[in-house]
Amino acid sequence: MNKVLLIIQREYLSRVKKKSFLLLTFLVPSLFIGMYVAIFFIYKHNDDNAKRFHVIDESGIFQNQFKDQKNLSFDYPQHSYGEAKKTARKHKDVFILHISPDFEKTGNVEIIGEKKPGIALLSDVENQMEDILRNKKLLAAGIDTAVLNNTKSKVNINAKQLTDEGEKDASVGATYAVGFLGAFLIYLALFIYGAQVMRGVIEEKTSRIVEVIVSSVKPFQLMLGKILGIGAVGLTQFLLWILLSTGLSAIGTNMLSSGDKDAVKTELKDTKNDLKAETSVQKGDAAKQFFKAAETINFTFIISTFIFYFIGGYLLYSALFAAVGSAVDSETETQQFMLPITLPLIFTFILGMNVVVNNPDSSLSFWLSVIPFTSPIAMMIRIPFGVPDWQLALSAILLIAGFVFTTWVASRIYRVGILMHGKKITYKELAKWFSYKE
Repeated sequence: MNKVLLIIQREYLSRVKKKSFLLLTFLVPSLFIGMYVAIFFIYKHNDDNAKRFHVIDESGIFQNQFKDQKNLSFDYPQHSYGEAKKTARKHKDVFILHISPDFEKTGNVEIIGEKKPGIALLSDVENQMEDILRNKKLLAAGIDTAVLNNTKSKVNINAKQLTDEGEKDASVGATYAVGFLGAFLIYLALFIYGAQVMRGVIEEKTSRIVEVIVSSVKPFQLMLGKILGIGAVGLTQFLLWILLSTGLSAIGTNMLSSGDKDAVKTELKDTKNDLKAETSVQKGDAAKQFFKAAETINFTFIISTFIFYFIGGYLLYSALFAAVGSAVDSETETQQFMLPITLPLIFTFILGMNVVVNNPDSSLSFWLSVIPFTSPIAMMIRIPFGVPDWQLALSAILLIAGFVFTTWVASRIYRVGILMHGKKITYKELAKWFSYKE
């Protein structure tokens, strides 16, 4: 056991002391939060050049019917189609909307300009044209569009969950976000740190250092120490990311909240500016809704289960990655063995984001969350929605059993493959290694 601890210590300290580890650990949370702030700022203060459309409506259906929007305006020149094209050549932000005279039969519409229009621009024009045609058809049928529009109502559904303590907010949006984040982090971690185990084995094998190491420790002890040491590095990094992200997010939201409160107080003093005051109050309400949604999430339980499934999933997959590393002589030879290992992760992540998250209590969701090869990702998606205790216990027991089994399988390959050099390994050859005696 002391030898395993020494290997764990070596693997852990050799990686934690690297400048790349420290830089990545402290920089990633700041980069992610900074990226989202930048995206929000750019989206909010986007001041794209206004686009102008010269509408040449030869059908007469849309004449003077388009409505100007932000950064989008329409005019109806009296000159010909040819003259309009000359104008568009001189101005990059001018487009021609040409509606053919046989539009009712063919539906032909062209947007012509010196530059290609964006997808959002095309969508805005198409939506306006569809609304104009719909209103004309309603009027032709004797239906007042103003009355029809007044019948539209906005519905805001608040999801509630029945518990032993009574009703509580479900906060489906926050639940989805937490489930997605937990599953994504585990999905990412299994690839990153599992690959580190594999590369470490390959490096030691190709440099022949391993031949010296196995003279003093058993191959299984070496594999176990390497897996646990690198796993501890990953867990340390994730815990620091969680702490740093939580701290930075708390500082940002407190600044946002205090800024909203100041805006409300300032603008409420100006009785002549009721519209701005109402907008600031709405911003304050948005901040309150954010905090209210966060309160519905049991972060202590989420983080605890995240740590368990991170460790369980990592131990299960890293044992297999270690076996792959011991069976090959270079990283380029790992491709034939990597697909069967990584396929369950990719399969589960895709299904999780499309099926499990929409129906977390379905039979498929249940089986994905209890099968050891898929449970680390699937269960992290389900847990924020609420999972029965017996299912959680079954999933945990099977994950532990899966780790024990894969470690046994990997150790049988590892003890032979780690000393093999120059021989091309096939699946048939791997199967033979299981029959070799200790």
